[in-house]
Amino acid sequence: MHTAYEELRFIGLTGNWREDVVSFLQSHGMGETAEHCVRVGQEARALAIQVGADPEKAEIAGYLHDVSAVFPNERRNAAARSLGIEVLPEEETFPMIIHQKLSRAMAEDLFQIHDTSILSAIECHTTLKKQSSLLDQVVFVADKISWDQQGIPPYLQKLKMELERSITHAAYAYIDDLWQKKEQLRVIHPWLREAHEELSERLNTQIDSQ
Repeated sequence: MHTAYEELRFIGLTGNWREDVVSFLQSHGMGETAEHCVRVGQEARALAIQVGADPEKAEIAGYLHDVSAVFPNERRNAAARSLGIEVLPEEETFPMIIHQKLSRAMAEDLFQIHDTSILSAIECHTTLKKQSSLLDQVVFVADKISWDQQGIPPYLQKLKMELERSITHAAYAYIDDLWQKKEQLRVIHPWLREAHEELSERLNTQIDSQ
């Protein structure tokens, strides 16, 4: 096992992704994160069925998307570097964001996920990225619907309205909401910037072709 994981308590795999993730997170005192991951996995499965993505892959990615929460913010960049993950300047400034990359690495290294489509969806669940796949968008939107903060997310009504059009419209609704508030953000991650630009062009092209 990589030295980055030496201090983690990992009890092994049973083959039940939900139980394995919940047990892992709870063993590190992350009960609320475990509950959030279960909600995202369930929401991702439902969305995948709705839009024609693979529901099993969506559910697995949803369960695993936040397993890196076991690393506190102040240790995430160091852990990422030790695992050979590139740390962008924006992630250096705001380490919370790199948790999506760390979760991908942990899904592969600890939970033995080798399906690149699942790993991709985990890796971009916070920011999305350009040329995002259907599965990427499903897990991204499922995470935003399954709000892990107090209250009702301010973007939720718009996102759900756009979801009636397509999963891509829903993903763009969230990203564009952030974009309109970009002056208030600590950083603008380049993946989010690129996703906003590409999805805007993609959706505008669809309108022009109609």
